[in-house]
Amino acid sequence: MSYPNPRRESGFTLLETILAMVILTVGMLALASLFAKTTLTSNMSRYMSTQSLLASEKLDDLNRLSEKLPPTLPPPEIAVPGGGVAGSLTADTSAVVTSGVTQDVDYFDTVQISAGNTGVSETFTGLNGGGQTTYTTVTHSPNGGVNSVTGTVAPVAPPDAINFKRRWVIEQDVPVVGVRRITVRVTVMDVPNAVPFQLSMVRP
Repeated sequence: MSYPNPRRESGFTLLETILAMVILTVGMLALASLFAKTTLTSNMSRYMSTQSLLASEKLDDLNRLSEKLPPTLPPPEIAVPGGGVAGSLTADTSAVVTSGVTQDVDYFDTVQISAGNTGVSETFTGLNGGGQTTYTTVTHSPNGGVNSVTGTVAPVAPPDAINFKRRWVIEQDVPVVGVRRITVRVTVMDVPNAVPFQLSMVRP
């Protein structure tokens, strides 16, 4: 009678199985962490791109205002009576400005952007002459059409909406005498660790 040689038997021991499971678990956790970081980086990149566009858009709007009147009599939105600074990059500020006419000027707005089946919509928040909050929603449809609606009731935010706060400051005689520097700062709201984006231009 012959007996099998125990030394020739093959298979995995319990210890080898546990060790393989530990290695697999560590690898899966590393992969999950890498995926989370990639997603976060992708989102931050998308936010930064949108912030850049919103800052450029506001600078373009203010630049067009500067072309309407001579530098000695700029529109109230970009005037800095008495020199110095108008607006703030860290707080929502408003002022009554006289430059040819007297006007309430806001140096901030909130832009709500959502991408739905009907296109991209932006909601701007400001104040009217009576100090009441107004909401202007501009919808850009896929065929190139633009529709604008203004009211005093806040629109219902779509589930994919992202809010951006824009603030700007206007500095007279900076960096040299005779020019005006306008700086716009855009911040993503309700997103932890989001980095603000800032852009400036200098105009006569």
